[in-house]
Amino acid sequence: MIPPQVFLLFCGFVVGMSKAFDIGLSTKCVSIPKEMGMCSDIGYSEMRLPNLLGHTSMAEVLPKSAEWQHLLQTGCHPYARMFLCSLFAPVCLDTFIQPCRSMCVAVRDTCAPVLACHGHSWPESLNCDRFPAGEDMCLATLSKEYQYTYKELPKPTCQGCPLIEESFSHKTVLEAFCDNNFAVKVKLAKRKTSSGLHEYETEGQVEFINQGLLLPYDTRNMIQQWLLINENCAQRLTRNTRSMVYIIAGDIQQGKVVVNRIFHWQKKDSQLTLATRKWRHHKC
Repeated sequence: MIPPQVFLLFCGFVVGMSKAFDIGLSTKCVSIPKEMGMCSDIGYSEMRLPNLLGHTSMAEVLPKSAEWQHLLQTGCHPYARMFLCSLFAPVCLDTFIQPCRSMCVAVRDTCAPVLACHGHSWPESLNCDRFPAGEDMCLATLSKEYQYTYKELPKPTCQGCPLIEESFSHKTVLEAFCDNNFAVKVKLAKRKTSSGLHEYETEGQVEFINQGLLLPYDTRNMIQQWLLINENCAQRLTRNTRSMVYIIAGDIQQGKVVVNRIFHWQKKDSQLTLATRKWRHHKC
């Protein structure tokens, strides 16, 4: 749920909104249904119809908003949800409050590549030029401090799926550790949500073999985001109903996480066990 202080942004921009969309007699307030998972706990309970995308009924809003649920799960931008909900489910106040152009640009620049990875382009209906450029009459983007922190976190990127290696020697694995910035041991699983979408999860703790530039408190979430962004690869890694264990090695290049090698850790896998033991004293 978005924190209350964030929701206050909505109310705070009511003053001086003469240049925002005026609410006509044809608009009405309706309750945000629980079925609208994207915005059902956004911090307010009623929305305006028609909304800022021109949808006139919940029968139109629900399926259209559901199309964005998978993108939000990838965590492509911390304000993606607020941006989309301000359009699909605008808060029921005296005036329409649009997102600022800067918020649209920030969300588009990080989320459009994720859409492209899944074969979709950024829609014309969300063209950022349609939103006000002034920060005093719209929903603003991240604070400078938050922007700095967000930029510092390594982020997964869209990429081709590396070969999932099933047979190898411990020397091959050690070479992979040397050639990459990080290596982690993870247990991956797939489950289906109530909406029919797949979620990919890391079970238990992520075990660092070579931590590199990864952040301990963020790595598990980062791996899950990488799986959602690179869903074709995620499907291959979780092809069975049972959980599967892997060693994933990769690099962090200009803040982007790139996975280069994936080793399937099977039961009684002596070569991977030997490689991880030798790595403690190994010199590349």
